[in-house]
Amino acid sequence: MVSMRKRLSLAAASVLVLSTLAGCAGGSNKPASSGQKQDEFQFYFTGSLNVKQLWETLVPMFEKANPNIKVKLVYIDSGSGGQSTLDRIAAAKQAGQKSGDIDLYESSLSDLTKGMKSDLWASLDKTKIPNLAKIDENNLKNLDGKGIPYRASAVVLAYNSAKVSNPPKTADELYDWIRQHPGRFAYNDPATGGSGDSFVQTAIYNFLPPEANTSQDPKWMAQWDKGFKLLKELHPYMYQKGVYPKKNQGTLDLMANGEVDMIPAWSDQGLEQISKKVLPDTTKLTQIQPSFTGGPTYLMAPKLSEHLDSVAKFLNFVLTPEAQTVIVQKMYGYPGIKWSEMPAELRDQFKDVAAGYRTFNLGDLGKEIQKRWQQEVAGQ
Repeated sequence: MVSMRKRLSLAAASVLVLSTLAGCAGGSNKPASSGQKQDEFQFYFTGSLNVKQLWETLVPMFEKANPNIKVKLVYIDSGSGGQSTLDRIAAAKQAGQKSGDIDLYESSLSDLTKGMKSDLWASLDKTKIPNLAKIDENNLKNLDGKGIPYRASAVVLAYNSAKVSNPPKTADELYDWIRQHPGRFAYNDPATGGSGDSFVQTAIYNFLPPEANTSQDPKWMAQWDKGFKLLKELHPYMYQKGVYPKKNQGTLDLMANGEVDMIPAWSDQGLEQISKKVLPDTTKLTQIQPSFTGGPTYLMAPKLSEHLDSVAKFLNFVLTPEAQTVIVQKMYGYPGIKWSEMPAELRDQFKDVAAGYRTFNLGDLGKEIQKRWQQEVAGQ
């Protein structure tokens, strides 16, 4: 006969076994996501308030679809500049550290190029980011798979359709229109804003071969004379016979007040101000040929990051038509993916400015153009 003590011991053992089995069964019934380790990566970016608002919209969308990944946003106020972030990534690499706690970085072509020279960026894996196939191949050239052009903006021609029924379609037609309508055109001082800078660079580089547009070789300076001759000739036909407003907004203000009928303007600024009724309803945007300049904003992942798989999932999300639609609607800019991948109603809405742009990457030559412009055009 089994003693009372032994029966109790067996009973306790049975309870323990059953409890253990129940615990295992309970574990297998839990959602898969709860059993996965949550990963968090840090995303550094800068820009105006609308850039901050953009990511504050997109990140919750991503995290809802990917509950095991958290994106920590680190916003650097516009004006503080991104150079300190780039320096921090470079210093971490030099010190043999990981990534300086920076796992994703948004910046310009200039920072992307500098980082490529220092071997800072991870190569983007197309198998992990299949939506890279949605990007126009031309926008990926010379990037060596190190950066994603996720959105873009371009300088276009803004005009008052109540005064201009047949806007110029080419650069030469634009220059003829300026001559025929003295005082009704303005562009800002090129040192104070990209739209004026684009007007000046376009006038100069239309006389140069296409390869000069992305070259920083000083040899091209010898071929600037024709462009500067054109700019000097147009000077007395400008607003108030040669007054150049400060900043991109300066020319937009002249349009808003009816003081001029045509200006070069950033597509995103123009569309936003038309939408918000800052510019008259009669304001239209179009692109000329050869086009003004423009360019993408890029996303890069430091190669020493320990969270590259999570970053890849986030980048793939950013390149979906859903995320790109948010980008276009909030930033009033160009999508990073091809327009053909975007919803038809959005393509129709942006048809007037979707003709494209040329990317210029002149480096320090851009500063030399601005100096010469001050002396020979504004100072004449």
